[in-house]
Amino acid sequence: MGRRDDKGGKGEPRRASPWRRDDCGPWDLSCEEAEEFSRWLHREVEEARAQGPGGQWANDDSSSDDSSSDPRPGWGRRPGGWGKHPRHEHIERWRRHHQARWSHWRMSRLGHFVRARLHRRLFMWFGLTISLTGLVVGLVFNIVGGTTWKQEMVRLKNFASHRFEEVWDEPARREALAQSVARDLDIDVELKDASGKLLVLAGGLCNSTEMSLPVMRGDTTLGQVRLCYGSERAKNKMKLILPLVAACLMLWMASGKMARRLAKPVDALVQATKALGAGRLDARAEVLPHATGEFTVLAVAFNDMAGRIEKQVADQRELLAAVSHELRTPLARMRVLTELLRDGGGNPKTLDQVDREVVELDALVGELLASSRLDFGQLTPRVLDGRTLASQALERAGLPSELLDSELPEAVLVGDATLLGRALANLLDNARKHGGGASTLRVEEREEDMCFCVEDRGPGLLQGEEERIFQPFYRKDRGGEAREAGSLGLGLALVQRIAKAHGGETFAENREGGGARVGFTVKKAGPPGSLEQPAA
Repeated sequence: MGRRDDKGGKGEPRRASPWRRDDCGPWDLSCEEAEEFSRWLHREVEEARAQGPGGQWANDDSSSDDSSSDPRPGWGRRPGGWGKHPRHEHIERWRRHHQARWSHWRMSRLGHFVRARLHRRLFMWFGLTISLTGLVVGLVFNIVGGTTWKQEMVRLKNFASHRFEEVWDEPARREALAQSVARDLDIDVELKDASGKLLVLAGGLCNSTEMSLPVMRGDTTLGQVRLCYGSERAKNKMKLILPLVAACLMLWMASGKMARRLAKPVDALVQATKALGAGRLDARAEVLPHATGEFTVLAVAFNDMAGRIEKQVADQRELLAAVSHELRTPLARMRVLTELLRDGGGNPKTLDQVDREVVELDALVGELLASSRLDFGQLTPRVLDGRTLASQALERAGLPSELLDSELPEAVLVGDATLLGRALANLLDNARKHGGGASTLRVEEREEDMCFCVEDRGPGLLQGEEERIFQPFYRKDRGGEAREAGSLGLGLALVQRIAKAHGGETFAENREGGGARVGFTVKKAGPPGSLEQPAA
């Protein structure tokens, strides 16, 4: 295959490929478009080579302009090689320029503000439509009325030229004619002689010349007449423009009201969707009586969907609460039976193992019951003492009371004693299973919150575990430590739900001296019934 220079001749080295990745082509192509064209050209060459000497590409010197097989519109063979027609280059450059300007406006603060709400977009489009309509109406009036105006100006020019030519040699009649024209036509008239000297001024001094015409007698120029609009004519112009502007503004204001009315059902549906996503399963979209239209159908469909979701979740919660409650009875009987077997001389090792399993099952059932209480909102808020809650938690866990560290004279808060006790028990149990045991249980005051935290003697938290340990069913992967300890990963997740129900939050961090610090905060004393409901 012959080589071509830039002019299509042979014998010169081939120029650099115009679709290299470093410049992406000399025709303002994107890299993806250049690569697509390069792949297409490569396939064509390979197919031509496979066809042999008589193939499509056998004669590289062919100047055929056929571009029917081109994969992109506007592409074709040009004298210097393959390229795009200049017209298509100009169109694409214009299109990309305006796309870039539109993208820049969309990313600006004003663009983001307008695009954030539907009624703002509708209001803006209504305004643009009204402005465009006013512009078109003005252009039509200008086109239709412009011809008539020009004809009137020609008539006025001929009239003034002939009338002033008749009385030019009589100063009194000339001045009377100028005064009459100025008074009857509401214009300013200036008469000057051939040298430019002012002869007559009628109406007022012309600030801007609207029409200047010579007064001719044959081939001789007698003088010049200048005609200007008076102040009243300018006011008449404003009288025509102001009503049009007022009408456009009134239409735009009415369109704003209409845009808000159109977008109101959508906004209400968005708020209901957000509430449903936040866990308020009783959230519904407002449906006006006797309302029709697409928005009403959408709101009704949303309400039906939300009702089905609420019913399914309620059924699951009731099942969970019932199963958890019913499991308590056989577990209690199993513990009684193990005690009887132990007194009757059973295998102590086997009985200890059964007893541990029963204790784990009982703890799991307790967590499920606490979770179901949170789901159903069965909280009993009352004024509590945080120090007393912490002491009782240490006592139930079989830990010495010396582990309690609090310098507060009193730690008054409002909450559910059962749920807060469960949260403290889970913190102590987490320290026992994963942190080598609790070293300190602190009760502190932080501005408007009361803080409970447990410090352990373990290796601490891995990087990134500060948030993950509060996720349901999360278990540490340290050689099976969590599995051997019998943890299901629900304890700290329940602590987080209890803290959120009391207006607080959970936290976890490593201590400087080793070990971890895990705890939660709750709101201090407040009015009863102020507890927050967590998301399901």
